[in-house]
Amino acid sequence: MNQDYYFTKNPKSGHQIHNFQVQIRGLNLSFWTDAGVFSKRKLDRGTKLLLDSIEPGGVQQILDLGCGYGPIGITLAKLAPQAQIYLSDPNGRAVELAQRNAQENKVVVHVRQGSGFEPFADEKFDLIVTNPPVRAGKEVIYQLFTQAKAHLSEGGSLVLVMRTQQGAKSAQRKLEELFPRVSQIALGGGFRVFQCWLR
Repeated sequence: MNQDYYFTKNPKSGHQIHNFQVQIRGLNLSFWTDAGVFSKRKLDRGTKLLLDSIEPGGVQQILDLGCGYGPIGITLAKLAPQAQIYLSDPNGRAVELAQRNAQENKVVVHVRQGSGFEPFADEKFDLIVTNPPVRAGKEVIYQLFTQAKAHLSEGGSLVLVMRTQQGAKSAQRKLEELFPRVSQIALGGGFRVFQCWLR
């Protein structure tokens, strides 16, 4: 039996197209989802907590890493219209949905397919945001944290959400090894949101 995960490059599961509406920070947004992507029925609580706690004002280059069908990057495009917004995901189905959802919500974003930072080579960002793929394993997500540090511009920050029961506290220790300043900026519903700065 084939098992698709949301970080599978080319999901084989049959399509189950679904649409839902959600209000985030006063914005009414609409998202198309499908089988083989993360949280296809509704916006997950971790992503909602992250979006409620993040302050993207003033930044110019934002990356939504592991974007899924695009709720983080698309919401940030509404909240930070001055910024260039990039979204990436290894899952081809998710990338297609993110592109469709950007059009659905009338925002201009740049969506690329690829694992981790492969699509971005030497590019740097003022803000990197992620709901990391915990099911991919600790080694994978810790590598993403390390790579994120190398892709931040001076004064930039990484913001991520993790479920407390899925290793958020050990992840915080790893982040504190990598970054000189790490703050827990939100806590709720079994999730923690961390922001990490280069200085």
